Amino acid sequence: QVQLVESGGGLVQAGGSLRLSCKSSERPYSSHVMAWFRRAPGQEREFVAAVRWSNGLTYYSDSAKGRFTISRERADYTVSLQMDNLKPEDTAVHSCGVGTSPSSNVRDYFRWGQGTQVTVSS
Repeated sequence: QVQLVESGGGLVQAGGSLRLSCKSSERPYSSHVMAWFRRAPGQEREFVAAVRWSNGLTYYSDSAKGRFTISRERADYTVSLQMDNLKPEDTAVHSCGVGTSPSSNVRDYFRWGQGTQVTVSS
């Protein structure tokens, strides 16, 4: 079974940076979209960013634009999320998912990793 494994979370001060990675155990299909979502305590899972595996086209939530950069490394089946200028409100469990369209709806993704905790202190 294909697995997604996230890494790179941690504790950082406001204004700092983190780089998250999500590695797939198998090569994603060219039709796949890989995305990052996050869930803060007591809240619904929220779309952060997505990238098309085929051509690298990217999509961002309003909160991520200008601060986060999503990219894919085709050679090792990895999607990364570079997060700069982090804010306390970015504190959440960040998970990657695989879908077939760059949707912000969690139901459009059929495979998920376990997630990695990001904590931003003020």
